Amino acid sequence: MEEQARNICIAIGKRIRSIRHERRMTLDEMANKTGFAKSYLSQIETLKREPPISTLTKIAFVLGVDVLFLISGEAGRGEKQSITIMKVSERRVIPRPSGSPAYTYQPVNDKKMDRLMDGYVVTIGPDFPLEPLVHEGQELCYVLEGTQEFLYNGKSYTFKKGDSYCFESSKPHYTRAVGNKPAKVLVVFVSKR
Repeated sequence: MEEQARNICIAIGKRIRSIRHERRMTLDEMANKTGFAKSYLSQIETLKREPPISTLTKIAFVLGVDVLFLISGEAGRGEKQSITIMKVSERRVIPRPSGSPAYTYQPVNDKKMDRLMDGYVVTIGPDFPLEPLVHEGQELCYVLEGTQEFLYNGKSYTFKKGDSYCFESSKPHYTRAVGNKPAKVLVVFVSKR
């Protein structure tokens, strides 16, 4: 599993670098457009840091590609339209390359090519990731199933089915399921662009 996670991270970094070079964009230019430090972007491209989905979303926006292409290498599944519909049978599961193996993401709006936000149904396992997430933007979360413990900026919160919360993603945060079953949360990321 660790080797598979490492291979996914390597592929993500290579795709970012390749697209950036195709666009004739320097790391400095990408840093200015994303708001991320040049050193952080370099670490992503060289596999020294694994970026969270929200960071990949912002990078994908700046590069003009779909975030799922950065993760999987598959071409975007949509086109610019004022409405896009995604049936449950069309959603696919994206495992996190590292961290808790029970963390998975199911995109709910990746068919909309000109979207301003990214939504996922996130399945959360019983373990906290090894490191908290910290990234630009905001997140809106709505608990669909189960109970979760959410650590945000050093404080613990417990959320149950039907609860919702919104927060600045630039503060350290991570979560785990509480009880004997995973939690499912609808998460919407919005990057400050």
